[in-house]
Amino acid sequence: MLMTAADYRESLRAYRPRVFLDGHAVDSVADEPRFAPGLAAVGVTYDYAHEEAHRALMTARQATSGQIVNRMLHVDETADDLLTKLEAVRLVCRAAGCAQRYLAHDALSALMQATRRTDAAHGTDYAARFLAWLHDVQERDLAIGIAMTDAKGDRSRRPGAQANRDVYVHISERRPDGLVLRGTKAIVTGAPYMHELLIMPCRTHTAEDADFAVCCAVPVDADGVTIVARPAGRPGEPAATFTGRYGQSTGVVILDDVFVPHDRVFLAGETVEGGFLTTAYATHHRHSCIGARAGFGDLLIGAGALMIEANGLDPDRHGHIRDAMVELITITESVYACGIAASVQCRMDVGVAMPDPVYANIGKLMLATKIYDMHRLAHLVSGGLVVALPGPDEDHNPATAAALDAVLGGRADIPATQRRAVARLVEDLTVSHQAGWYSVISLHGGGSPEAMKREIFRTYPIGEKSAVVAALIDHGVVDDGRRVSRQPGRCCTTGCTEPEAVAASEPIVSADVAAG
Repeated sequence: MLMTAADYRESLRAYRPRVFLDGHAVDSVADEPRFAPGLAAVGVTYDYAHEEAHRALMTARQATSGQIVNRMLHVDETADDLLTKLEAVRLVCRAAGCAQRYLAHDALSALMQATRRTDAAHGTDYAARFLAWLHDVQERDLAIGIAMTDAKGDRSRRPGAQANRDVYVHISERRPDGLVLRGTKAIVTGAPYMHELLIMPCRTHTAEDADFAVCCAVPVDADGVTIVARPAGRPGEPAATFTGRYGQSTGVVILDDVFVPHDRVFLAGETVEGGFLTTAYATHHRHSCIGARAGFGDLLIGAGALMIEANGLDPDRHGHIRDAMVELITITESVYACGIAASVQCRMDVGVAMPDPVYANIGKLMLATKIYDMHRLAHLVSGGLVVALPGPDEDHNPATAAALDAVLGGRADIPATQRRAVARLVEDLTVSHQAGWYSVISLHGGGSPEAMKREIFRTYPIGEKSAVVAALIDHGVVDDGRRVSRQPGRCCTTGCTEPEAVAASEPIVSADVAAG
């Protein structure tokens, strides 16, 4: 059953999660005003699946069940699936800022790969467990939160060497009927208003830390789960023309002896496959982040064009304005082009379409740093009104409203109120505390820039380039006086080609997901 936004909000009333917000317990997540922008943003993914104009993007037929499901819960099976997902994420993010549910989509695809690989290597039945759970989630059209990033504690120490083991989620007890988990996930997007949480490892683990390599599904209101959340967006603030309507909460999720039955456990100590899951999810998610920030770019481009018009400027005659708009467009579409390339150049892995990791990571690396340039360009084309704009209450102040209309207008045929409205949108998207927060999640969401750089260097076929040059100069590559054989397709002198090849030796993959 495909839910609507109203159905989704009502469905949350069946859950009783233990949630704290600004130091106080929340009685009803569905009715908490400070979460309302988050619920509204998630609601867009539900309503768009019912709208004729968006149904093709926002729904898909799941091959393993034959059922029509929400795109945000679909497991990608073809390059077309990846392209459609990318477009769907861009669509919902330019409407609501952040889709939030696409994190689940990315995790489901990666987990399908990881469970099938684990079964093949160890003779387990994780894939069947996962598939049964997946079909139930798709049938009920649930919102799934991704609990991946651990609190981590002392970053110089591995999980098992921490003074407090609970800074990482781990198996504290193995029972005949399931597992008991303890630990803390530090950043879970949309945590308070999800139906279930998918617990995942956030880094590679050694055999000694096998209890930390765990993946399972936990209802948001399971005994022992506590969520400490922040408000979603800027609810109730008159100047928050966008983030007062749409936003996202994040939450710290504390697991205090949470029991998970075996049918909800999808990995339990398989460190190599846990490392693969981490890197696979990172690739899927970074691919989706490209669509998300392209949607944000659409908002800035549109707002910039309206501000230029309201200011009475002509980009054809004012070259610096045209150049700034071209740069903003170039950043947005260059990032998105990486997403398209990652889709077209995808790799099939145990029946799942995997975005090309090089293009996915390059696109994510670009958006992580270029988000600040996007803000700068939006400020440049908008002019100084974003700085000087009086507060929204003055729009209705009889003592000042008429005077402000007279002096804060631009083109005579464009009302001053319209010019102020666009300026406030630019302010909300690029200057407000919420805007700064979105910049931070663009930088760190899906992993820090360092994580992308490592993946690009690890997966890029440098060996192929070396072989081309070696052939041109008619001798092999020499390293420290020794002849080194580099095979085409290998990423470096280590010769690794698969993520699991570095799982044991690489200390950390760092595929943190700060937010969507």
